[in-house]
Amino acid sequence: MTAASELNSEDSSTKTKKRELNAAKYVLRLEAEAISTLADHIDGTFAHAIKILHNIEGRIIVTGMGKSGHIARKIAATLSSTGSPAQYVHPGEASHGDLGMITDEDAVIALSNSGETNELRDLLEYTRRFSIPLIAITGRTESTLGEMADTVILLPDVPEGCPMGLAPTTSTTASLAIGDAIAVALLEVNGFSANDFRVLHPGGKLGSSLLRVSDLMHRGPSMPIVKPAALMSETILEMTSKSLGCVGIVDSGKLIGIVTDGDLRRHINSDMRKVTAGEIMTGAPATIRVHALAGEAIAMMNEKSITNLFVIDDDQGALVGVLHIHDCLRAGLV
Repeated sequence: MTAASELNSEDSSTKTKKRELNAAKYVLRLEAEAISTLADHIDGTFAHAIKILHNIEGRIIVTGMGKSGHIARKIAATLSSTGSPAQYVHPGEASHGDLGMITDEDAVIALSNSGETNELRDLLEYTRRFSIPLIAITGRTESTLGEMADTVILLPDVPEGCPMGLAPTTSTTASLAIGDAIAVALLEVNGFSANDFRVLHPGGKLGSSLLRVSDLMHRGPSMPIVKPAALMSETILEMTSKSLGCVGIVDSGKLIGIVTDGDLRRHINSDMRKVTAGEIMTGAPATIRVHALAGEAIAMMNEKSITNLFVIDDDQGALVGVLHIHDCLRAGLV
């Protein structure tokens, strides 16, 4: 290959890469424009849809065909994981018996950019026959889907990202964003809390990050505690039997101090037969609320360079447990 042909080949390769990058940027900007347009045009129809979905007794049925079907599955999963029970129903299968999955206590969200998806017709007619609320996510209000629906969330008039303007790209991204908006709006209306989220996400790092101190702490007979008047022989025995490296000093149900391994070492030359726990304890020990997230406890232990935190009832201030850093390690939080 001559030097000139090599140079031409490099120029061609550079042009190809530039064309590919420009195509990618074009699609991303179109999709960003579509979502931005959606945000600017959220109005009463969206609020009406949320009211419908909040008031139903049953499930939210999400349906769509082809690429819209894939988006519908994801929307149903997001709704379910944020406290709004939802289910995807395939419109083709619905015509062959799966309509039985939809009851008159449910509501249906149907996705179709054109609003003329043939496979949806039987399902749509079923909702009209049994007065099941129907919410349309579509690009055309004057379509079969748009005209049959109780309320229409209109997709923005932004072209698809492919050069032919045919492959669902911008429309599916906008539909997915609308689904997320619906899920979060319902989450707010339903008062869905972090604790509710943890109940539905017990697995993996996400579930672990939402564990509370009350889920991990030692309580009742497992707590190493003595009274201020306890002799050190009793205190050491309590510390050894509970294997947490400390003892809480409790008076009238309230934590007033702590004796740690370090406190014992500092008083090793004292006459342990005569010394009481109250005499060598460290007062005002670090504590944490029983309903605090475990991650907060880890941060506090790291900041104070300690390995234990006594746990206090949020309302009464009474001692209810003790948390060791090893409890957090076993839960996979450290």
